[in-house]
Amino acid sequence: MLLLATALLLVGVSAPEAAAQEGGCWGLFRGNQRLTGSLSANLPAKPQLLWTYSTGSMIKSSPVVCDNRIVTGSSNGMVYCLDMNGKQLWQFKTSNGIEAPALILDGKVYIGNLDGTLYALELKTGKKVWEYKTENQIVGSVNWYKSGKSTRLLVGSYDYYLHCVDAATGKVLWKYESDNYINGAAACHNGMAIFGGCDGFLHLVDIASGKAVKKINVATYVAGSVAVEGQKAWIGDYDGKFSQVDMTAGAISWKWEDPKVKLPFIASPAVAGNYVVTGNHDKNIYCFDKNSGKKMWNFSTGNRVEASPVVAGKNVIAANMRGDLFLLALTDGKELWRYEVGSAIISNPAVAGNRIILGAADGNIYCFGNN
Repeated sequence: MLLLATALLLVGVSAPEAAAQEGGCWGLFRGNQRLTGSLSANLPAKPQLLWTYSTGSMIKSSPVVCDNRIVTGSSNGMVYCLDMNGKQLWQFKTSNGIEAPALILDGKVYIGNLDGTLYALELKTGKKVWEYKTENQIVGSVNWYKSGKSTRLLVGSYDYYLHCVDAATGKVLWKYESDNYINGAAACHNGMAIFGGCDGFLHLVDIASGKAVKKINVATYVAGSVAVEGQKAWIGDYDGKFSQVDMTAGAISWKWEDPKVKLPFIASPAVAGNYVVTGNHDKNIYCFDKNSGKKMWNFSTGNRVEASPVVAGKNVIAANMRGDLFLLALTDGKELWRYEVGSAIISNPAVAGNRIILGAADGNIYCFGNN
């Protein structure tokens, strides 16, 4: 595969890059384009359940929030839009089940489903603007990057391709072929789309051209998304290894694995300050020094973890497959609060307006906060 100059790592596309939108907006499933899963927020010490909304079907799609609207997909193929009080504003029926999180951007909702269709909908009304077809299922979130006046959408598919689509028209701009399924979302940073896949590589793709910048061998199978900061990326794999990758050097900087238990990292990591936090099928939430790889702490949740943790201020929000929702202290992993939803939580929470919003396998959307 043709490799472009490494200088693209530092130059990239000349375009502004959005940081996490604080306060009332969590428009992307990990909060920002670099997929760091973190924001500055003062959550209540003991959140209360404010409301629930039933979709009637399992929710794997992580909710997103912007402009006082909550959007999520369901396994029944419906896209739901609620207000912050849990009242349904609209719903839109797609052609298949939805596991991918939505993206809210510039008054539009972008979301893919299991037959590989990417939809653009009006945020206010749910009216379809356009649809774009890939050749296999979409289970990861759309991400975005602006170049001049145009916005490019990046979405992976089980057809092995990362697709770049014009946000206004739904027309394909380019397709980049990996060597296996693309399960997670691509981080967007410095003009590059950065993602791992089932081929075990970390791919760095120039968003302007769709050409490979680098392809770094990191693992055997990557199920989640990567978090990116500067020239470093953090990534977990199916064999139980968690790594920091130096994208400039094209090599793994450090790697951690339990010497006895080698279970998958399905969750995507969250990066905040000097910490990187993730979850594993061995039931633990892990926190590492992001620079050295030293394990700072681990917290046993009592069941497998697939939901990606979120760092909100000094707290870590985490959930497990038994249906327990936790607030942990970022510095030492101490449990501060828990709530038993009672049904598996697979998707990661959204945080907006000092509220926690999540979906569960029982088909309910839950909102926690203070009245």
